[in-house]
Amino acid sequence: MRTALVYHEEMTAARLLWEDPECEIERPERLTAALERLQQGGLEQRCLQLAAREASEAELGLVHSPEYVSLLRGTQALSTEELQALSGQYDAVYFHPSTFHCARLAAGAALQLVDAVLTGSAHNGLALVRPPGHHSQRAAANGFCVFNNVAIAAKHAQQKHGLQRILIVDWDVHHGQGIQYIFEDDPSVLYFSWHRYEHGCFWPYLRESDADAVGLGQGRGFTVNLPWNQVGMGNADYMAAFLHVLLPVAFEFDPQLVLISAGFDSAIGDPEGQMQATPECFAHLTQLLQGGYHLESLSQSVCMVVKALLGDPAPPLSGSMVPQHSALESIQSVRAAQAPHWTSLQQQGPAPLLDPRTCSPEGRRPPVLPGGPEFKAAEAQTSAVLRSLLDQPHLYPTPPVRTAAALTAQDAALVLPPDVLRQEGSAPQEETQAWARLHEALAEDTAFIALGKVLHLLNGILDGQVSGGIATTPAAAATLEVAIRRGLSHRAQRVLCVAAGQLDRPPDLASDGRNLWLNIRGKEAAALSTFHVSVPLPGTTGGFLSCILALVLPLAYGFQPDLVLVALGPAHGLQDPQAALLAALLRGPAGGRILVLVEQESTSQLAGVLARVLHGEAPPSLGPFSVASPEDLQALIRLRGQLEAQWKMLQVAAPS
Repeated sequence: MRTALVYHEEMTAARLLWEDPECEIERPERLTAALERLQQGGLEQRCLQLAAREASEAELGLVHSPEYVSLLRGTQALSTEELQALSGQYDAVYFHPSTFHCARLAAGAALQLVDAVLTGSAHNGLALVRPPGHHSQRAAANGFCVFNNVAIAAKHAQQKHGLQRILIVDWDVHHGQGIQYIFEDDPSVLYFSWHRYEHGCFWPYLRESDADAVGLGQGRGFTVNLPWNQVGMGNADYMAAFLHVLLPVAFEFDPQLVLISAGFDSAIGDPEGQMQATPECFAHLTQLLQGGYHLESLSQSVCMVVKALLGDPAPPLSGSMVPQHSALESIQSVRAAQAPHWTSLQQQGPAPLLDPRTCSPEGRRPPVLPGGPEFKAAEAQTSAVLRSLLDQPHLYPTPPVRTAAALTAQDAALVLPPDVLRQEGSAPQEETQAWARLHEALAEDTAFIALGKVLHLLNGILDGQVSGGIATTPAAAATLEVAIRRGLSHRAQRVLCVAAGQLDRPPDLASDGRNLWLNIRGKEAAALSTFHVSVPLPGTTGGFLSCILALVLPLAYGFQPDLVLVALGPAHGLQDPQAALLAALLRGPAGGRILVLVEQESTSQLAGVLARVLHGEAPPSLGPFSVASPEDLQALIRLRGQLEAQWKMLQVAAPS
């Protein structure tokens, strides 16, 4: 795996040359602060470093008019007074003699990154760019944006590399109306944006930023707007939006390339966005998908994204995982607007369309100005919280070993990825013997030896020496019970167990809320208790994805476990890509602390695939999307209805 980092120091050259409180927040330090944090954390050195090139005028012309490109070229020779006069013709824009050069570098950086990924030079990457781009339109600068970097990159991927399906995810706190206008009638580009909207009272004050703006003509359904109508949206709200809106649609769309317009003014501490999502949330968002102005929050969020791209586990999410009522209203509105266009959203039951509200002109919120009372109040309110969060990495230090494999002699020939540790050690004989007394099956030689290796690996995970791992065993059911009990007795306060196949919950396991047991391929869909849930294995890709995105992951994130155990027992029925996707997505809830147990009857090929995804590689494709059966859908809807009162992350609509 190679992660590219594209940057050029000359992108910091442009700066504001006159007094303009609205534009002061767009400054070179946005870029340098992020780069310095990457360097301090040793992340820059781990990346494939590429120096940005200038985009050619022909490449700029993929999106922008020749007259507009010519106008920008001419700014290089303008005086300060002329630059100020030209800037005044646009909304929230300033020009500098270096703007044209900086903006060409920003667009070129995006093009370089796309080329590196699509030619196989890199698996993924991040382009640190300035000026930003998502507000820029065909013939107009807007909102600090000069050229639409992501849109140019998408057009380039289509024309040079022949891509037919591109997903653009825009998690900036402002609506990227420029990207929307460029692709709103294009079904080959799916554009998703969440943004502070407040019923149209927040900049850019556009009616077409609301949920019912879904695209035009053949592009209807390929513009997905999720408007936030209140400030203060946090980790639970962002995760709910991904699980219940973006990911179902994205899996159904099946993109060949994902481009993220990653503005971090949607993170905690940003006085413009006034949201509460912590930096580690963006690592989870990045893993699930595989411009901010508060410099400390921005740089930490960038680091979290780069670590996720590199395959590092995302730290656990902090705070209560209960979506706000306003967030659920927004999710309900966008699901209702998009359901006619996406089978995956129809599968989770109807969502009534809420009456839209509009903002009167006098209700519009003015920009937050640096140095102003609202700016200072927002910074003071969040600075203590933010600094506390930024000091938390010592609570979850990166383990020296990312992934380890404890294999039986039968699987000794399995080829593992180069960086996955093949564990040879075992727990002390006395410890293994003590735990083996729980089950007769563990007294058999091969099961006993496998148990010793599992305990050694599990102890490494619990003690912070190993992030996650995979183990093979001839006795999955008995070994799983030992792993649960060992985890709960040693450091883990809450253990999530996802069991696939003929694996029953141990009858004498304590019902104290510290263990959540999810059985996939159970006999029937049933909530046997708040912490014991069973669901049959759906027979289609659509049914499987609905089960994972609408049930398993909301429960997992809502439970906030310290340890995740995934067990693939006898007759688990999962295809290799399904098992890989399940393991990859379950790396997130416990900050990468995950142990996958595989019954020895499974193929060694599956163990190899699981080792790779636990190490951070993308799982293989599930194949073409197929609709879930009516029986599977009804069972899932009934089960969610039984559990929603206790598990708020399952909700897809605001309670009446």
